[in-house]
Amino acid sequence: MNIDPIASGERVLCAVSGGADSMYLLCRMLELAGERQITVLCAHYNHKQRGSESDRDEQFVLDFCKSRNVPCFTGGFEGEARAESPLREARYAFLQKTAQAQNCRWILTAHTADDQLETQLLNLARGAGLRGLGGIPPMRDNILRPMLQITRSEIEGWLRAHQIPYVEDSSNASDDYARNRIRHEAIPALLSVNPAAARHASEAADRLREDEAFLLSLAEDFIRTEQTQKGVSLSALRSLARPVRARVFQTLCGGKLAAKHVEALHDFCSGTEPAALDLPDLRVTRERGRLCFGAGEPERLPDTELLPGVTLTLPQYGLRVMVSEPRVLDEIHNTLTVYHFKSESIRGKLTLTSRRAGDQIRLLGRGCTKKISDLMQERGIPLSKRDLVPVLRDEMGPVAVHGFGMAERCEAKPGDPALCVKIEKSEKMEKEI
Repeated sequence: MNIDPIASGERVLCAVSGGADSMYLLCRMLELAGERQITVLCAHYNHKQRGSESDRDEQFVLDFCKSRNVPCFTGGFEGEARAESPLREARYAFLQKTAQAQNCRWILTAHTADDQLETQLLNLARGAGLRGLGGIPPMRDNILRPMLQITRSEIEGWLRAHQIPYVEDSSNASDDYARNRIRHEAIPALLSVNPAAARHASEAADRLREDEAFLLSLAEDFIRTEQTQKGVSLSALRSLARPVRARVFQTLCGGKLAAKHVEALHDFCSGTEPAALDLPDLRVTRERGRLCFGAGEPERLPDTELLPGVTLTLPQYGLRVMVSEPRVLDEIHNTLTVYHFKSESIRGKLTLTSRRAGDQIRLLGRGCTKKISDLMQERGIPLSKRDLVPVLRDEMGPVAVHGFGMAERCEAKPGDPALCVKIEKSEKMEKEI
């Protein structure tokens, strides 16, 4: 067993179910305790999923520990759980709480080379990459797995030789669980090819984890060098080897991306136009030659009706909109922020909104119809600010875009009843947009 990380004088907590693997762990650690001057404690978690059999296992562990003068701490699952995940989370929470209360530096679990092979095959079937094929790590935080190089057959042989009792979990015989089907069907086939298959798989997992750690270190070095508050350079990302770039994506996105999301980011990285890519719980934006990870949903202006003779103020957006009563003017001077609409050209309600998908406008004096998104892109407005540009619209569509002008169809001429709308934004907002 590999217990090199455990220092002399430390206290360790062995997670013991009562099965063969965990009984081997406990007994071997008790053997080594004197040599290494370490204190061994035991913890048993009753999942309460197998009725009286679960209680039998708990009592077995308690009795065994009492016969060996080993302090034993027990806990149990409350409520119902049909999946392994909540049970595993509850078990590890109990182990951590117990270890902390008993001043134990390490929690030891009895994962074996066979468990490692089963995990690798499960991950392979589910579409894992290098990290998944690396299987179960021998150490993570204060969790130590010292038996990953030991096979189940070796364990059972040692227990027989030393006449150590253990209990059988009846659920291990059921093929209702994917891991059991692999254990009963795939593993025997591999062992028939090579009896050392489990050990070789565990050794391969060690090498794969080393490769993964190296690639991840390259990604982390890149991020430290290239990431700024404005994001990460697209050209620098494109210069990376694809495996390193994939790990940059994973790191910047919290390490929870599925393969399809990583592939989507590779494709997104090859583009140049401003755009956004929505991933689970995360938005990535592309603009001005950089990718920004973790951007939230862009802030939008509230849809607000504009009424004649009423001034609208939205102080949180640094925005004020003044609307006149319709009147006949002898002279009309439109600007990029002051618009005179022919009253009868406005269809239905006049409202202030953010841009909407597919919005188009034929600006006065331009002689062509363009998408509002294209106008903003040409102006170089950051993607994160585009939804804060006020758009005036009626029931037919946009009639004006702040900073760009008004629609040709709504032009008022001298002598026409005209509705005047003036948009003012704070200096700070103007600079941002």
